[in-house]
Amino acid sequence: MTAAACAEIGRAGEPATGGDPADPVFDPRLLRHAFGRFATGVTVITTRASDGLPVGMTASSFNTVSLDPPLILWSIRLTTPSLAAFRANSHFAVNVLAADQDDVCARFARPAEDKFEGLAHRSGLGGAPILEGAITRLQCRVWARYPGGDHEIFVGRVLAVETTEGDPLVFHGGALHHLAPIAAVA
Repeated sequence: MTAAACAEIGRAGEPATGGDPADPVFDPRLLRHAFGRFATGVTVITTRASDGLPVGMTASSFNTVSLDPPLILWSIRLTTPSLAAFRANSHFAVNVLAADQDDVCARFARPAEDKFEGLAHRSGLGGAPILEGAITRLQCRVWARYPGGDHEIFVGRVLAVETTEGDPLVFHGGALHHLAPIAAVA
């Protein structure tokens, strides 16, 4: 995409604006493309629904907030079917996927009757499922929730941490990737 295209402001499709008439309106395809230039790790956020069933979704919106107290955040689209379960439970888990877990990423990115069927996992705090094979597992209590446009932002206080060695699964430009080390410069 050219610099001119990246600077384009106009109305095409649904507007992406903060609601102030003075705010620029961006083509949502352009904005999505621009946001996709930022590489992120891939997580599966899990909780337990009020009926006791496990719930999970793939998310790349995870980020750290604070070490003291230990806080993280992630966001969920307001139209996501599992939003009610995340709102109803005081606990959730962040499972950072390993490079070889692209199948797990795909499983939790699509609607399915039981995303956990045949998948190795155990119950964590508040019943949130902890996925085996994830390179980091954070068990959290909801600290705060905030409106964020077409998403809701969850801030969680980390209550338990587990890590294992391994490379993460990475999302960039609308596709999954693996890390490749940069050769050392002599």
